[in-house]
Amino acid sequence: MARARMKFLTSEEADLIHSQSLRCLEELGILIRSGPVLRLLEDSGADVDYDKQLARISEDMVADAVRKAPKEITLAARDPKHDMKIPVQGIPYAANSGLATYMTDLDSGERRNASRADLADFARLVDALDSVDFFWTAVVPMDVPDRSHAAHQLWTSLQNVTKHVQQIEVMDAEDARTQIAMASLVAGGEEELRKRPLFSVVCSPVSPLSFEKCAAEAQVELSKAGIPIVSMTMPLSGLTSPVTVGGTINVVNTENLASLVISQTAAEGSPFIYSSAAVPGDMRSGEADFGAVELPFITSGLGQMADRYGIPRMIGDWGLCNGLKPGIDKSFSEVSSVALDTFSGADLLCGMGSLDGAKGVSLEQLVVDAYTWKNWRLFLRSVVIDEQAIAFDALREVGHGGTFLSHPHTLKNFRTSLASRDATKLPWEATLSDRMVPEAREITRRILSGHNVDRLDSKVIQDGDALMRRFEGL
Repeated sequence: MARARMKFLTSEEADLIHSQSLRCLEELGILIRSGPVLRLLEDSGADVDYDKQLARISEDMVADAVRKAPKEITLAARDPKHDMKIPVQGIPYAANSGLATYMTDLDSGERRNASRADLADFARLVDALDSVDFFWTAVVPMDVPDRSHAAHQLWTSLQNVTKHVQQIEVMDAEDARTQIAMASLVAGGEEELRKRPLFSVVCSPVSPLSFEKCAAEAQVELSKAGIPIVSMTMPLSGLTSPVTVGGTINVVNTENLASLVISQTAAEGSPFIYSSAAVPGDMRSGEADFGAVELPFITSGLGQMADRYGIPRMIGDWGLCNGLKPGIDKSFSEVSSVALDTFSGADLLCGMGSLDGAKGVSLEQLVVDAYTWKNWRLFLRSVVIDEQAIAFDALREVGHGGTFLSHPHTLKNFRTSLASRDATKLPWEATLSDRMVPEAREITRRILSGHNVDRLDSKVIQDGDALMRRFEGL
């Protein structure tokens, strides 16, 4: 199959990134603020300095972890028709944005704190939108205690979407165990959850080259339970990684290899997804520049590094808006940067519905991004190049100077060979515009009023609520 993909690194440059990542792991080591995780690594051969909380990881340990990591993963869903097998051969799976602390109200348009009800609305909307393949826990519900944010995110999501849930927050090891227990209720037991993981978890290192205690210990618990780990490293070029493209790629690659070693040391063969949300820093403001020219270079290079290790990857972003209100507030060149980002060879993407540098989200922005993605993903489909497609016999029959318009080969193949955009939504793609927002708002209201998600069994809900109360009481 032929596919349009960006290649940024030469093979020699990819070799250099790999060797420099190994050098970082062996000479600089990784800061891990957890005694139990340091001991786990030391028992597997790492050189550990407990005073400095550093683990130096050898090339052999990295090679062993790469060998053990599964090369194919099924991200399961409550409804098996939504299961996602990665790596993909064609169009990557895409999700909404997540971990936002505020949203814009659908009726008033005003910014306000997010709640569990908002999270449920996002989940139901994702459940209904065909071009959104899985659900990121969209918001941090501010109507629950801080300690139980993540547990509520997962429990509310599992009740309101039949697609795979990717959890973006885990507080600590006990939180991880609670999330595993709740998902096990839905799956039918811990072993069933291991066979069909209904959720995966983003566990992020802290750039550069460090892991916080709670996240690292939670990652160990999740890996032991067979929950896929998404090692989303998030350096800002010039702030938490070197300002150069190569320096940023090296930091991301090093952190992913370290995270992989942690997961495979905790549980051999545990599912692991190479991931990054690295973004150049805006040197004028210090904020993340999601429309930066260098962003496609970084994601494409990371796609090649993940491919080198044969590990499924989640890199790149599909979120057209970075403004304070719904619409498309980017110029043509900024939108082009977002679009080129998707050519990185990713298996999974995220970002739909995002506002304000991912600090906020909007239901109608999710609809705008989803419909635009429906058109854009046609560029990422696989194309068959074989003798039938080359059509030598048809060329001979038409002859020199002839036309293929009425030839049987054209009639047989034009519907599958030529993509058709959703012409009714092309006006939505205007940059520096919010003209599409009223129509998107009405579509959102129609979906939320008419789409019903299959409910969990009442006993499962009762037991899950009891787990939540116990966790909140700890």
